[in-house]
Amino acid sequence: MSIAEAWDVPSPAHPPLVPPSPPRASLTMTAFGRMAAMRRSMIDTWGPRAYEEDIIRGRFLGRSSFILNTPDTIRHILVDNYENYTRTPAGIRVLRPVLGEGLLISEGRAWKYQRRTLAPAFTPRAVMTLVPHMIAATDQTIAKLRAISAGPVDLREAMQRMTLEIAGRTMFSFGMDRHGAALRGFVMEYGARLARPHFLDLLLPLGWPSPQDFSRARFRKRWTSFVAMLMAERRAAGKNEGAPPRDLFDLMGAARDPETNEAFTDAQLGDQVATMILAGHETTGTALFWALYLLALDPATQDKLAAEAQGAADVLDLERLKFTRAVVDETMRLYPPAFLIARAAAGADTIAGMPVKKHDVMLIAPWLLHRHEKLWRDSNAFVPSRFMPGAPPPDRFAYLPFGVGPRICIGAHFALVEATLALARIIAAFRVEMLDKEPVMPIGVVTTQPDRSPMFRITPR
Repeated sequence: MSIAEAWDVPSPAHPPLVPPSPPRASLTMTAFGRMAAMRRSMIDTWGPRAYEEDIIRGRFLGRSSFILNTPDTIRHILVDNYENYTRTPAGIRVLRPVLGEGLLISEGRAWKYQRRTLAPAFTPRAVMTLVPHMIAATDQTIAKLRAISAGPVDLREAMQRMTLEIAGRTMFSFGMDRHGAALRGFVMEYGARLARPHFLDLLLPLGWPSPQDFSRARFRKRWTSFVAMLMAERRAAGKNEGAPPRDLFDLMGAARDPETNEAFTDAQLGDQVATMILAGHETTGTALFWALYLLALDPATQDKLAAEAQGAADVLDLERLKFTRAVVDETMRLYPPAFLIARAAAGADTIAGMPVKKHDVMLIAPWLLHRHEKLWRDSNAFVPSRFMPGAPPPDRFAYLPFGVGPRICIGAHFALVEATLALARIIAAFRVEMLDKEPVMPIGVVTTQPDRSPMFRITPR
């Protein structure tokens, strides 16, 4: 019996929505064709076998690669022997210019130090102190949307602006009116020009700069200067002596390694700020766009969520928003923010009885895993009831919207609170419909993004 058969997922009251998805790669795709597809979207490189088989072993640029789709092998790589598997050189090339040596890409002792030091700032109790910032930015966005609701609305841009505002307020206690355009400019510039790996990014050792690396270094210099300016502005605002921390900057500035009592240096703090702002606002904004897109295609589910949100006596009570949270979870199953986790073996190992050599590449793709036919019933359908209380929970190593194991995303709880509260308030305020009838296709470039920004109609409820 497969895992999908073992899970008795509640049947929806109406035929489930199956949103459009990219065609699967041809079995005859050449290595050059795969490279070209990878430049457009990593999702386009995976053929039918990747959605059906447990493990696919292949070779790419002279190295063995493994696509892993079984919970046991994923547990081995990300938990049991995680110290043997590090980020790939290509992944480091793409992420380091924007994230520096921050938590997301650091390794070994540096990662352990950062994780220990940052952990207190992201506990559920600490996150709840930041909820007023989330609510204020969401309500501001709703007011702006209400003012333009008579015409077509770009909800992707609206969600990105809103989550950027939340990131700014929760990080620095000030809005991003003056700096938001510049910050979005950095994000868009990097995504369009420098985040897509070129052939030499994949081929050259990390110590040998590729042509793209020179452009990335110039970007890095401008970006770190911008982050330093934001930090200086926040410091100039000061802090009330004896008052509790009011934002993430206070929490991270006061953080100390529980083993050594060390604080972050200014450069380290800058990398953490960049990581939290970029990783936080970009992924959550995109997840909210996908949730609104799915709800626009599925009016019955949207009405159910609206009734829950409007009926909650206190929309801050997450326990009253169970269906909203299920919609968020199912959205991240179909459109996982991080579509791929790639790791390179630091030493020899064995996986599912197969030998692994140093530098072999392990690919754990939440995009594949979340749509795998052996792991999910109606794997391509939008069925939020999978995540409702009473439904059998998915295997912990089959559902990875935030990763798993020691390196699970430290901001997972923050992101889930933000997305659930924002989605409830927006759908309580508006009925959302698609104006654009063309399908929106997901593309995999750093995050699972839409291939374009469709237009919506929003009607006040």
